[in-house]
Parts: sequence; structure tokens; C-alpha cells
Amino acid sequence: MILSFFNGFEIILEEVAIALSPIFIIVCLFQKFVFHLEREEFANIVKGYFLTFIGIALFLQGVYGAFIPIGQKIGAALGALSHNWILIPVGLLMGFVVILAEPTVRVLNEQVEKASGGYIPQKIMLYSISMGVALSVALAMVRILYGIPLVYILIPGYLLAFFLMQYTNETFIAVAFDSGGVATGPMTVSLIMAMAIGAAIGIEGRDPVQEGFGLIALVTVVPILTVLTLGFLYDRLYKDLEDDDEVLPSESGND
Repeated sequence: MILSFFNGFEIILEEVAIALSPIFIIVCLFQKFVFHLEREEFANIVKGYFLTFIGIALFLQGVYGAFIPIGQKIGAALGALSHNWILIPVGLLMGFVVILAEPTVRVLNEQVEKASGGYIPQKIMLYSISMGVALSVALAMVRILYGIPLVYILIPGYLLAFFLMQYTNETFIAVAFDSGGVATGPMTVSLIMAMAIGAAIGIEGRDPVQEGFGLIALVTVVPILTVLTLGFLYDRLYKDLEDDDEVLPSESGND
């Protein structure tokens, strides 16, 4: 049974090798002509590359063997219910928890905290992006249930993002648009998109191609809005703190 699960694994190994080989070749060229790292240090890089290769291959095998089939089954089962509105809260929950396991989001949050000197903590960023993805998946389920055209959601979403940019500092604007990108990582695409397609299959009269896709576009825009909102709140909070600091010395001087 375990061996049957790995059917086609050699094809995945080949695909991952083709994808990662150019990166490894570039690193080797830099090592030879630019870096000149110590042998032990470069050996650690090679080990990391090998572990990455094995990890991605195993992850993709797990995605094809588990996440995509179960996502489609969940979506189809819920979509076929008489009270299929349950897709909305389930989508909200699934969208929130799947981002907690998204590796690309973890990397972004760590880099943002490090680059900002702790000004933007990892946990706050993680929960902001999770909230955005949760809302976007719930919105996608509403779209599938009621046949709402995708542009009716995307255009107002981006217009709202451009509006919020006027009241958010440049740091959060840059982080927000990167957040929208990393939120559409392998966990989200494999599980949530499969669930959306399954829901479109389970609901009578819905076209899986027309209704089931477009989720990734929603997952991109809503986290942008939540992080921009976080930036707006940060600006207001720190502005209030600065105003308090300015008032206190003047009050003490009057006394």
C-alpha cells in the first residue's frame, strides 16, 4: 500500500531536479568566481540543496496523493448538501488554518520581522494574512454558491487597496503586496483550490472551470487589504503615542 502511494514518484523527482538544477548551477558558479567560501561552509549549502530537493519532491507527492483528492471530495460533499451554505463557514475556517502551515508565509513573516527590527512581529503578520485568506476563501464560496462574476469582487477589492495605500506608509504597502503573493503558496493552491473546484462540481448548474477557478486571484487581493489595514492601524497607534509623548513634557513644564 505504501509503495503504491509512490507511483509516479520518479516523474516528480525528475521535474524537481529540472526546476532546481539552474539554481544549483548558479550557486556553484558564484562559489567558483565570486564567493570562494570555505569547503565546510559550501558543503552545508550543498546539503541544504539536497534536503530541499527531497522535501519538495515528497511534498508534491503528498499533494497529489492526499491534498488535491481530499479537497475535491470535501467541496463536492458540501456542495451537494441541501444546506450548502455551510461551504462559507467551512471555507472561512479552512482558509485560516491552511495559511498557518504555509511555508512561504512563514519565510516572509520572519524576513519582515528581521528587516523591520521587530517593528512588525511575525505573529501579527501571520494572523493578518490568515484573516485575509480566510475571508477570501469564504468570499470564493459565496461566489460559487450564488454565481457572482469574479470581476464584481476583484475590481472593488483593488480599488479599495489603492484607496488604503493613500493612508498607509510605504513599508506596509510593499509588505502587503508581497503578502498577497506568498498567500497563494502550495498549501493554498493544492487544498483550497481543489475544494473550490469540488464545490463547483457538487452544486448543480455550476461550471467547475468557470466557477471553480478565480480563487487564487481572490486569495491574492484580500490579504493585501488586511495587511494594508494593519498598516493603517499601526500608523494611527504610533501617531497617538507620539502625540502623547509631545504633550507630556509641555504639561510637566506648565506645572
